[in-house]
Amino acid sequence: MANEFPHLRLERSMAMFEEAKRLSPGGVMGIRRPYNFVQGEYPIFIDKGYGGHIVDVDGNDYIDMLCAYGPVILGYDEKEINEAVKRQMDEKGFCFSLVQPVQNEFERKVVDLVPCAEMVIPVKTGSDATTLAVRIARGYTDREVILRCGYHGWHDWCVEGHGGVPESTLGLTDEFEYGDLGALEEKLRAHDGKVACVIITPVGHPLAKPVQAPTKAYLEGVKKLAHDHGAVLIFDEIRTGFRAALGGAQERYGVTPDLGTFGKAMANGYPLSCVAGKAEIMSVCEKKVFVSSTFFPNSLEMVAALKTMEILVREDVPDSIWKRGTKFLSDLESIVAKSGVPATVSGIPPMPFITFDAGPGEAAGTPGEKIYKARREYFYTQTIRRGLFIQPFHHWYIAHRHTDADLKKALDVIAESLELTMKKYPAP
Repeated sequence: MANEFPHLRLERSMAMFEEAKRLSPGGVMGIRRPYNFVQGEYPIFIDKGYGGHIVDVDGNDYIDMLCAYGPVILGYDEKEINEAVKRQMDEKGFCFSLVQPVQNEFERKVVDLVPCAEMVIPVKTGSDATTLAVRIARGYTDREVILRCGYHGWHDWCVEGHGGVPESTLGLTDEFEYGDLGALEEKLRAHDGKVACVIITPVGHPLAKPVQAPTKAYLEGVKKLAHDHGAVLIFDEIRTGFRAALGGAQERYGVTPDLGTFGKAMANGYPLSCVAGKAEIMSVCEKKVFVSSTFFPNSLEMVAALKTMEILVREDVPDSIWKRGTKFLSDLESIVAKSGVPATVSGIPPMPFITFDAGPGEAAGTPGEKIYKARREYFYTQTIRRGLFIQPFHHWYIAHRHTDADLKKALDVIAESLELTMKKYPAP
């Protein structure tokens, strides 16, 4: 019989957060704000990481299955990567008025690994990459409308919260539902002759909802519809790149887009992303489409990416994670089914997730709505107290340095937490 664990000691984290709120709006930004977790139960400041673990400023140690929201595909404190970066820093430097040779080496490697990549443009963040990709598509097609599906970052054309964004900008982006070819076709017809691109996360991962694995037929259908209407197809592979397979979801599912955006796992946490795609389309950046940044050509991140990709290939990391994740997902499904808690297991093997469902009489807008949300909050309270760092509204990740013991403990923690949840909030 599982027992409740006591509240974690988080005094230093909370004190630092009070100072942070005096220094910056909200203290921390965006998805890292405490209301995206369970307020008062989760740490806010992390001291260090090692392997597949993180340690907060109060000394609490966690198995980290959020993996910095995806960049950490290997593990924390990867000495081989860090040593390569330090050599570049010490022997050659990294920020110049011109580019260093490592840029060619990095771009060649992406071309070698990614199916759609004939040319590559390195940038820094996922939002940089997706925004550049849609600009390229607009430049290539001389059209303005963007059809999107999924989370693509914080820039004006795609940001979830619309404060500070002109209505004229918002009006040029239209959203369609993942998995529904009819809905996409309807949008393409509604904007006939005006759609520059269709941008989609090839694996559907809507906020706080089940992760949706694609079929090849669906992705092929999206590609055909986009091309039939003269639009560029962009796969946003910021999360799936180098994780679903070395060449991303496009390699795993066998459908090649016109452009792809990559980041996160590509450099194991170093800030680097890129747009990769067909030379004919990418070539608009030679003269017609402008892209420039002081820091885009910095070399430390490219060195980190090259070493990361070397390890990913050498240790067959994506396939290893896929195999271990397949077992994890199967075990997770059994645990949730046995618990009786109204919840859904979803995801692909590298990206598992649990979402909590409304039982009878618990739908949104009904008096029982608070119950299923309380289940979710209580479950994540129990998991964090037991040393498992996962997030209520974002899918999880499996990293290469998660040991078999880590994954077993994670499953044990989930099982105990579901048992307690069912006891405290019985299903109707």
